[in-house]
Amino acid sequence: MSKNISVYLLLSLPLLLPACDNNKQEADNLTHKSASIDKQSKLYTLPGLDHGLLESPINILSFKQKTTDAHEVTLNFQDKIKAIKNLGHTVQLDFSEGSTISYAGLIYSFKQLHFHTPSEHLIDGMTFPMEMHVVTSIPGKNENDLPRYLVGGFLFKMGRANKFIDDFLNETPKTTHATASLKPGMVNLSNLFSGMEQRDMKNYYHYRGSLTTPPYSETVEW
Repeated sequence: MSKNISVYLLLSLPLLLPACDNNKQEADNLTHKSASIDKQSKLYTLPGLDHGLLESPINILSFKQKTTDAHEVTLNFQDKIKAIKNLGHTVQLDFSEGSTISYAGLIYSFKQLHFHTPSEHLIDGMTFPMEMHVVTSIPGKNENDLPRYLVGGFLFKMGRANKFIDDFLNETPKTTHATASLKPGMVNLSNLFSGMEQRDMKNYYHYRGSLTTPPYSETVEW
């Protein structure tokens, strides 16, 4: 299955956008945007959740929420994915220990990445076929403190084939709740960004919010 990225990066990773046009997708997006135009200043929320002050996901307003964040992002990424899990509702890829990302004076460890279909976040009222979350975390200072998270969100469109997408789909277990172990190099996240310009990796949207899955902790830098 050939899929490509249209990564509008939401968080503390870059904003990328190299996808082919898809007429039906564009028409659907325009319809969605038109229906949402009177709601674009409001948070995009999920029903049934006890939302607090820092809730996620949201509808990102591009003219308002482009980052003016001056924090330097330093990546120490070894690109080692050790396992793929078929969770039934999504696929999760687990990172080996050792990769970190530094942001705002804190060092977060890479934990896992997973997918949501369709996207949870919107940009200017538009939804996307898929969203990838790259989850990094740092333990709380005290035993009872919640972990803090730095999560990178990537929004996908249909487009050109991408080796990362093809490789992880080929290695995903067909049985629900099954896990497949991976050897180094079998699936590389860096292949998702091959061909991207360095300048594209410095633009992103940023906000403070929550996890979008239980326990919905409001300790996330998106």
